[in-house]
Amino acid sequence: MNEKYNVYLVSDSTGETLDRIFLSLKSQFANFEYEKKEFAFVRTEQQIDKIIKECIKFNNSLILYTIVETKLAKYISNQSEKNNVPCFGILGNLILSFSKLLNQKAIHKPSAQHVLDEDYYRRIEAIQFTMIHDDGKKIDDIDSADVVLLGVSRTSKTPTSIYLANRGFKTVNIPLVLDQKIPSTLTTNKKICIVGLVADPESLVDIRRNRVAIMKDHKLKEYTDLDFIKKELADSKILFKKNNWPVIDVTRRSVEETAASILKIIEIKKHK
Repeated sequence: MNEKYNVYLVSDSTGETLDRIFLSLKSQFANFEYEKKEFAFVRTEQQIDKIIKECIKFNNSLILYTIVETKLAKYISNQSEKNNVPCFGILGNLILSFSKLLNQKAIHKPSAQHVLDEDYYRRIEAIQFTMIHDDGKKIDDIDSADVVLLGVSRTSKTPTSIYLANRGFKTVNIPLVLDQKIPSTLTTNKKICIVGLVADPESLVDIRRNRVAIMKDHKLKEYTDLDFIKKELADSKILFKKNNWPVIDVTRRSVEETAASILKIIEIKKHK
């Protein structure tokens, strides 16, 4: 049986960066049993002392941290070493390497990535736009979108749209329903990045059945019928091919992977 680790994520900011890094790290190890504790906005030695004290109580404790203030980063490293707690700074060496490369000193300011700059407000605007235009609710101003996602029900349109919005892209997602026409603007506007999403029909059957079970509506037989789903997907692929729109198969893809592919498509379209 594998040992269980107590992982302490310590950040002088929101902890979002550290959490994402840890997510990537743990995905590389198939048999990593752990219990995670997160500590955000850690900016004093007293806070660090409390964390170290807790680490000592348990076996197999380890610390990952993102602390940019040099003195405090040294403190957590030294205290961990004194108490034999494995401790890993995530940004320290990277900031130092960049400082040498750019030939300038880093500001070492916590939460520096969360400043209310133009990029921040652009992302907020994109999120608001995307939420209003979710699931084809609003299409009269579709020309204002950066990205339009098309696909049959349960092809991850909404979560992918929200992810793209968080990256600053105004996203509209439109469900493809049999016999329902898409907005004519889509076939004439060459500036918007339009992407079609498809999935394996068998996987869609499972996803839709789970959805129907949650909704407790057992009248939606057609919605979960394999032949019906195959017809929906076939029609959507014909539409995408007719308009020369790029297509992404979301089967067994995470939202992040799908969004990364869309961002590549956006970049390619920019340089055409």
